[in-house]
Amino acid sequence: MLSERRLQVLRAIVQDYVGTEEPVGSKALTERHSLGVSPATIRNDMAALEDEGFIAQPHTSAGRIPTDKGYRLFVDKLAGVKPMTAPERRAIQNFLEGAVDLDDVVARTVRLLAQLTRQVAVVQYPSLTRSTVRHVELLSLAPARVMLVLITDTGRVEQRMVDCPAPFGEASLADLRARLNSRVAGRRFTDVPMLVEDLPDAFDPEDRGTVSMVLSTLLETLVEENEERLMIGGTANLTRFGHDFPLTIRPVLEALEEQVVLLKLLGEAKDPGVTVRIGHENAHEGLNSTSVVSVGYGSGGEAVAKLGVVGPTRMDYPGTMGAVRAVARYVGQILAES
Repeated sequence: MLSERRLQVLRAIVQDYVGTEEPVGSKALTERHSLGVSPATIRNDMAALEDEGFIAQPHTSAGRIPTDKGYRLFVDKLAGVKPMTAPERRAIQNFLEGAVDLDDVVARTVRLLAQLTRQVAVVQYPSLTRSTVRHVELLSLAPARVMLVLITDTGRVEQRMVDCPAPFGEASLADLRARLNSRVAGRRFTDVPMLVEDLPDAFDPEDRGTVSMVLSTLLETLVEENEERLMIGGTANLTRFGHDFPLTIRPVLEALEEQVVLLKLLGEAKDPGVTVRIGHENAHEGLNSTSVVSVGYGSGGEAVAKLGVVGPTRMDYPGTMGAVRAVARYVGQILAES
């Protein structure tokens, strides 16, 4: 275990390097921080931190920079989450409350995160496997044509056309709508197939074909929408950090184009807390020079998806963690109210 003083020296090195972009020397640490010891003692502490792999010398300059291991210790032990100010919180709330539908909520969240953190923002659409049915609407468009509208608890709306095998009257349609909603409203998508399997038996034989067709369209919609969707924004922010990437930002940009990579990066939605993956902790080689800060969001205290940011390892971790957490909380509130 590192001594308390060496932890303070590491904290100072991380803060200075993130703030100045310059490798940090013992003289600068002595001048900028009240560490209460001589420059010689700080040099000894820095030598010990380097021996243990927490800091490194990037070139022959006198300064040191944090390694992935150093940043990890900083995030785990030394960095609190920096809370947003009241005006910042109000601005977030006002901006997100202007959204008209789920796509707009996601688009605004991406823009907001990219602006607040000046990193690349990634927002996963709420996963329907963790969603519940709010309502199923059935509308008659022609004697043998019905529109099915599925509305989820996260505000997602899906429409499908159903061509019925025979004409289906308004009274039968109203009956199906009522019976269907009494079984599936408020229930998880994964439970729906079991809840509706015997529903056709409640109808006259001549209507059962149409009821089965409507139900199979509903179940297909649930399966189709199972595909995870993402929105990404602020990629141009990476160009401001060109010198933070060893050779070029191209591997980072290529990794960001792969949806599967991004979904893995964000991690499982069921883990609601703030997650930080630093440098080589990211399995994808193109992202070894980046850090990913992500958090779950959702309504009613349960995470239905993830959002986060990708940036260089030289990142303001307390500020980024605070921004990501605050935005997630407001998105959750808006989904709950929508």
